Amino acid sequence: MSQYQSIDSEVLRTFVAIAEQGGFTRAGEVVNRTQSAVSMQMKRLEEDIIQRQLFERDGRQVRLTAEGQVLLGYARRILKLHGEVFNTLRMPHMVGVVRIGTPDDYAMRFLPGILSSFAQAYPLIQVEVHCETSKQLMMRQDLDLTIVTREPGYEVGQLLRQERLVWAAAQGFCPHEQRPMPLAMFNSDCFCRSWACNALEALGLEYRIAYTSPSLAAIFAIVSAGLAVTAQLQSLVTANLRILGENEGLPQLPVANVMLLRNAQTQSPMTDSLADYIIEGFK
Repeated sequence: MSQYQSIDSEVLRTFVAIAEQGGFTRAGEVVNRTQSAVSMQMKRLEEDIIQRQLFERDGRQVRLTAEGQVLLGYARRILKLHGEVFNTLRMPHMVGVVRIGTPDDYAMRFLPGILSSFAQAYPLIQVEVHCETSKQLMMRQDLDLTIVTREPGYEVGQLLRQERLVWAAAQGFCPHEQRPMPLAMFNSDCFCRSWACNALEALGLEYRIAYTSPSLAAIFAIVSAGLAVTAQLQSLVTANLRILGENEGLPQLPVANVMLLRNAQTQSPMTDSLADYIIEGFK
């Protein structure tokens, strides 16, 4: 039999909460325990189980000692494995693959937080992400969940959010000084590109498609270098760019509807769970 004492998972959960919240009181709110109960747990952990000082106290703030930092790494790994065990045994049907399709811009802006939260809850579900334009995704039948952009009046599926397209350029870039105005846009079957071109043509403004890419990162790199203007959802515009509008002689762009489509042929508890995380992540 092992000579070492075991550490209850709830004690480790409290310890991790203290490390992440920076104090016993806030950690108690996270784990639903009183401050005194948290203190008693940590006193026993330090004095009876680990027999090392884990915290340095500075008023109400606490910092981990070197020994505490070591334990934090182990604690997170133990709790992750603990969660995987229960997810596997209690929810054996939550093991498998979910295939989602999304335009590149949503993958960059929204998916990291969504998939991070989903992985913590369902670590044994594999997620395949397919990045294509909305038009291409609408034609696919092999995806479980699909995120697409639609014009008002052409909505299908469940509305995730509504957001206006805006013009964006590098600081100091003056579009009215360049005619035809250079644009950096997604490839030709992108809704954003069609809407931008139609809006410019309606006002009789000359433009040229100077750069195209399926990658939002590549488009923003080009725009940040002062080489072109782009039209994207407002929430995607990075802080180093400025939003342009009527003051620069550019037309207002339409509101885009971001929709979630579910494949009725492959619907399952796994796809429903990921759909719930997507809906929450787009709020």
